[in-house]
Amino acid sequence: MGRTTGREELNMKSINSKNIFDVVKEKYAPDQPKKNHKIDPIYSLFDRNGPLPKCQELAFFTDTSICTGCKSCEVACKQWNQLESDPYHWSGDSYDNTGDLSANNWRHVKFIERFSEKNAVDRPAPATIDALLKEPKAGKWLFMSDQCKHCRTSPCHEACPTGAIVRNEFGGVYYQTDICMGCGMCVAACPFGVPEISPKSGHSMKCAECYDRLKDGLRPACQEACTTGAIQFGPRELMVREARDRVNYLITHGHPEAQLYGVDPFENYDSLNSFYLLMDKPEVYGLPSDPVTPTKYMPGDYLRGAATLILCAAAIAACLV
Repeated sequence: MGRTTGREELNMKSINSKNIFDVVKEKYAPDQPKKNHKIDPIYSLFDRNGPLPKCQELAFFTDTSICTGCKSCEVACKQWNQLESDPYHWSGDSYDNTGDLSANNWRHVKFIERFSEKNAVDRPAPATIDALLKEPKAGKWLFMSDQCKHCRTSPCHEACPTGAIVRNEFGGVYYQTDICMGCGMCVAACPFGVPEISPKSGHSMKCAECYDRLKDGLRPACQEACTTGAIQFGPRELMVREARDRVNYLITHGHPEAQLYGVDPFENYDSLNSFYLLMDKPEVYGLPSDPVTPTKYMPGDYLRGAATLILCAAAIAACLV
């Protein structure tokens, strides 16, 4: 698979190094000017005796065009975060055995199996394996490694009444379970349906971006485990440039359906720190085309509720007169 000049400019050899310090030490040396003063050396984030930079964002870029659905990232996430395995159940209509994000599945590889009625099982089975292999297959597979979007303007953070949800120094949305009271406000506020209350602990849980690994200069476990390079992680500015180069390459090489999701702000929602390259419409992957924070409609709901109470009171008063 060909690579773009943008990838060469970014020197992906350094980006794929084990320690993320090396990326910015080389690309953003202390004596170099910083664009808009937003890019400070990442290695200062790990100097625990020094001050943290005011704004330093790291981001995930997931390229679904090269995801094979192997679920290595899913397993690595569970292993590193010591998450329990949910009981497997067969739905009968998919090979995906984990189903969705949950309190125990912080990363989920979606299987989008798009096949026509011609592949239905209500016809006679082929007599031999050779006959089966020769049958035309009308359809395609799509895979997407999904996780918390680590929204740059996170409604779950704004909705939390106890301060259990914070934005860390890497730009990620981090849940402090020790002060979470399990009220579920974050669950209601998330337009992507990511957080979930754990039935065992009673706390809201989701992807923590491997915060403990980042503090030690390591990359997230899912990115380290990815076998094809579909999951990339690094400074947001670099990841955005890599994503744009990749989608332009696909479009110019016969894939006009390729598009980026979450790189730029939506019409009613801010951009994401976990963005994707999709090979079909967002709705196909179960993503809203234009996310909207549910709490946006709360003032109107309250007004309608108050108006209803007033009308009911007026009707009762009229009946009593």
